[in-house]
Amino acid sequence: YTVFGYKGKQVRDNIHSYDFINAFWHFYENPRVAEVYNMGGGRGNSCSVLEAIADCEKISGKSMNYDISEENRIGDHIWYISHLGKFQKHYPQWNQQFSLKDTLQQIHDNNVERWAKSSV
Repeated sequence: YTVFGYKGKQVRDNIHSYDFINAFWHFYENPRVAEVYNMGGGRGNSCSVLEAIADCEKISGKSMNYDISEENRIGDHIWYISHLGKFQKHYPQWNQQFSLKDTLQQIHDNNVERWAKSSV
């Protein structure tokens, strides 16, 4: 795996698919015509690529094989976190159920057997 640019310190927010679909459901149930929202994990579910790798290594108990390229991707930002304020104001009953660590753990747990079979 290659991490492009920023020494792996670029930050992104992450959202569990359940939380994203739940947000969409709230909009579907009470649409607001012509509104535009940012949707993601927000500040509470953000991390750098290196932090995500470290979390995955901790969860799996295995080292990950990756390289860091000095060259960043064209148009890539060092920091991007979705601002959820407008959506939360319009849909106060919506909240995220899954933390970033929960999401990574679930991805691992749901795939560990398949990954073990493919590495044989």
